[in-house]
Amino acid sequence: MPTTRRRLALASGFVLAVPALVAGTTVFAQSADAAAVDKAIAELRDAMLTADRAKLTALLSDQLSYGHSAGRLETKTQFLDVVAGKKTLYKSIVFSDATTSVAGNNAIVRHVMTVETESDGKPATAKVGALQVWVKDGSAWKLLARQAFRL
Repeated sequence: MPTTRRRLALASGFVLAVPALVAGTTVFAQSADAAAVDKAIAELRDAMLTADRAKLTALLSDQLSYGHSAGRLETKTQFLDVVAGKKTLYKSIVFSDATTSVAGNNAIVRHVMTVETESDGKPATAKVGALQVWVKDGSAWKLLARQAFRL
């Protein structure tokens, strides 16, 4: 069989894909927007850990709907009062099994969230699933909605 450019391209694609398949991983190029959303999520986590009101304010949409796994909903103002007002202290926040999907100026993020908190001097831990909706506001990504659910 003669070697053609098509066969050569297919063969090189196969050679590049085999290491990922053997390692059990999938190789995807992350878009610039998806990377920016992931960065905003990390900044939100850090702002929650430090109770940084200015940073939280910048990362949250004015129309925020923040749903807890017990069914309680908070607005942006209520969320800021709890977190930045240190009514709940976040000792650690770990995200796992995260996926980010961007559709235009919106992004959907799903993850498992494991937290250690303290409220009224009482320590607590939780592990919940969460769905976040982020919206692009100018060049910044802001959290528009979040709903946690029990695992």
